[in-house]
This record gives sequence, structure tokens and C-alpha cells, in this order.
Amino acid sequence: MSAATSRYDAIVVGGGPAGLAAAYTLAKGGASVVCLERGDWSGSKNMMGGLIYSQPTGSVFPEFWREAPLERHVTRRDMWLATGDSAIKLSFETADFAVEPYNSFTVYRSSFDKWLSRQTAAAGALMIRETLVEDLLWDGGRIAGVRTGRPQGDLEADVVIIAEGVNTFLTEKAGLSPCPPRAANVALAVKEVLALPKERIEDRFDLDPGAGAAIEIIGETTGGLPGTGFIYTNRDTISVGVGVLLDSLVDNRAEAYNLLERFKQQSQVRRLIQGAAPREYSAHLIPEGGYSCMPRLYGDGVLVAGDAAGMVNAINSEGANLALLSGKMAAETVLACRERGDFSAAALGRYRLLLEDTVILKDLRKYDNATKFLSTHHHLFGLYPELMAALAREFLTVDQLSKAEKERLLLKLFRSQVPTRRLLKDFYQAWRALT
Repeated sequence: MSAATSRYDAIVVGGGPAGLAAAYTLAKGGASVVCLERGDWSGSKNMMGGLIYSQPTGSVFPEFWREAPLERHVTRRDMWLATGDSAIKLSFETADFAVEPYNSFTVYRSSFDKWLSRQTAAAGALMIRETLVEDLLWDGGRIAGVRTGRPQGDLEADVVIIAEGVNTFLTEKAGLSPCPPRAANVALAVKEVLALPKERIEDRFDLDPGAGAAIEIIGETTGGLPGTGFIYTNRDTISVGVGVLLDSLVDNRAEAYNLLERFKQQSQVRRLIQGAAPREYSAHLIPEGGYSCMPRLYGDGVLVAGDAAGMVNAINSEGANLALLSGKMAAETVLACRERGDFSAAALGRYRLLLEDTVILKDLRKYDNATKFLSTHHHLFGLYPELMAALAREFLTVDQLSKAEKERLLLKLFRSQVPTRRLLKDFYQAWRALT
């Protein structure tokens, strides 16, 4: 198909995981499809250096782990409850995660998405980069294509799949977004990549050659604001960052870069990154509004997938896998509608039914109230970690006090800081939000 063609079976807007999964699946299914990416290449606008999971990725791009530019297969997942000078650590490591096809990998999205783009082009999709979609084309009440900033840039199609990411300009233009994204529904993630020889990474993180670790940290390291810190081991670099709800940053007049520097100075973090050289710094918005903030997912001639549809599971730090699956489901819906020649909202509504049977909507529905709960309970990120660290420190310190005396002292300290009624209320609300 030549670049001069202006009529396609489908147009995909966005060259991230959702858009590439959709374009790849459509091309493999025999549809004519063009994928439009505003960056210099797919992944050039993405700062994510984190985890991708084998099962959902492999369901779209079979045996990707044999050729894709991956950093390390992750064999250990850690969760820290941290203060300025202490950390309570929970770790899980298994040999099962060290066997192909592995469970997850650390990646650089800038290189990984570029590889996905090449696979999509090889499948028959037309990839057009450095192209901004400025508007949607309408035929009566049906979306019939897009308008780009290129000369003669109108492209027509039976259906448009919007995978534009967190900035939902086209989703709103299509009349599918219930309201513009608010600061309470997005997080700002800032990340720094630090260079360190691979042998030193493996020694410092106690890893076998080629194996990796993923660490998530909550507590005072984010300045007591709702959010998390993270550390991912790559081949010869370490990704270090924090993600904090945007409205908390605004309300507390906090700067994300300062929070990252604070996080890097936490004693256990500082020890892991000591001597590492800064390589790059980046920031990115992440939709965390949950299930209730999702837009309508389909309309006449249009579907929405990935971050544009709010498909991020903030509790489990999952986004790319949900994007891949949603892109695949959107493409399968289009292929079915193509056979019948019907791209009405009623026909494209099959997309929603397909999603209902996946982890995407099941998990988003399960944790729908989690972000709201965390954003209104700042003490979970400051007071509780400090108390837990104080309890552990005192109980493990051997001095002239007996263990019975320590128990009474610690119970008195805890009750003075967290009345029983407040503790029970927090526990109940957390249970409601997370189960």
C-alpha cells in the first residue's frame, strides 16, 4: 500500500502499545490500516522504563522475548515501607520467573516500542511518524477519518481507533469522554536513568546474570504525599523514580524533581545507586482515575484503547499490558465488524463485551475506589510508615527493657498517635477500596 492512499479500513491514532497492538492485529487479519505517531518514532515520547509482562505481550506479539530489545527478566519483586532512615521490606523471589517465557521484563519503552513498530510494519500496516492528528472527520453523526497537519492530510476510514495516550484531545472531540481529565485523576511520574556496570548491578542487588529486580516503595520518601517510589534494574542502568497524584503536588506546592531527589537520599535507596552516573531525566502523566473515570469506549466509527481509555491499574502498577490487550480487542472487534460491513456504535459495542471478559475491566472495577481513598488519606504515607518503623526499631533493640515493657511502651505510643476508632476506620475503608 502506498503512502498516497487516503482511504483505509482503519486508522489508528497513536504508536504506543495500544495503537501498535491494534494496527498489528488488523494488518495480520488482512485489513488495510495506517498507524499515526506524532513522535519521531514509536516510543520517542514515552518515559516509561519499567515492566512489561510476557503473557499479555506474547498474546499479541508471539515469542517476542526471543528478539525484542529487553533489559532483564525479573525474578524478584520487592515492596518497601520506608521512612527517611528505615525500611521494612517484603520480598518475593522464585526460580519460576527465571524460566522462558519468563513472567516479566524491564524495558526501555523508547527502544521496545520502536521494535513493536517494526513488527507492525512488517505485518503490513502503514506507519506514519511525525504526524499530529488535529481533528476528526465526520460523515453525519459517524466518525469517518482524521485530519492531520500534513499537506493533503485528510485520511478516511471505516473506523478510527483512538490510542492517543493520557491527553484525551480526540476522545473528547469524539464525544466519548465524560469530562476533561482532572488533577485528582492523574499522577505525575518523574524518572532518572542512572548508569552502572552490569556486574555491579548484579552484585549490589544480589542477582544472577541477566536476572532483574523491581522494587516499589511507599512512605515518607515521597514527602508524605500519595504516591510511590520505584527502582528497576536494567542491563547496565538503574531506573529510579517517583509517581505522585498531581492534585497533591499542586495543593502542597511540591515539585516532582525535589521529591525524586528526596527519594534518592533515602538511606537504603542511596546505597543501591551509589556511584551511578546520571544518563537521562524524564516526566510523564499517568491516568489513575480508575473505572468510574473511563470514557465511553465506542461510538459510530470509533473505539478508544489504552491510556486514552484510562486503562491503568495503579494499585498493581500495570499499564502497558492493559494497553496491549485493549488494542488487540479493539482490532478483533473491527475485523468482526468488517466482515459484516457494519461499523455502527451498536456493532462496535462488541468491544466492551470482549473487555468485560479480560483482566482489564475486572481489575479496574475491583480497584475503582483505590485512588480516591489514597488521595484522601495522606497519613498512610507519612504517619503509619513512621510508626511501623518506630515499632520495629524499638522491639528489635536490645537494652534494659524487657519485651513485656517494650510491648506496653509501643502500644501506648501507637494509641497516642492513632486512636483505635481511627485505626478501625482506616482499616475498613482500605478494605472497601482494595477488595
